[in-house]
Amino acid sequence: MAGPRVASTDEEIARCFPVISELRPHLQADSFVALVRGMEAEGFRLAFIEDKKQIVAAAGFRIFTSLFMGKNLYVDDLVTTGQSRSAGYGKIMLDWLRTVATDAGCAWLHLDSGTQRHRAHRFYFMQGMQVSSFHFSQKLDET
Repeated sequence: MAGPRVASTDEEIARCFPVISELRPHLQADSFVALVRGMEAEGFRLAFIEDKKQIVAAAGFRIFTSLFMGKNLYVDDLVTTGQSRSAGYGKIMLDWLRTVATDAGCAWLHLDSGTQRHRAHRFYFMQGMQVSSFHFSQKLDET
């Protein structure tokens, strides 16, 4: 197994789609690479773990500075394939993200997790994370 690395080629980004789509089923394979490339211009990076030539985990993240947290690493997406869960890949990815954050001088690593994702919440608690706020959202009209 290779350690986590950032997807840098269109092929690597495309190979991450099946994993990311387990968490984000609304995404479309034919527009995924262009979407990620556009997000990269905003600081987004897509990382993955490959084992036996299969991508088993992926994480989208960005580093930015805010008034609240200072310089921080925000995890947009963190997912391990259904058949690869509980094999340690999530911990490997989260540990790698912590290292990326520390090396970049970040004061915080944080993420949001859907309220229905109870297994993910147990995992984050086991990794020393805590619930620090509520996240509110509102879908805006498209008219």
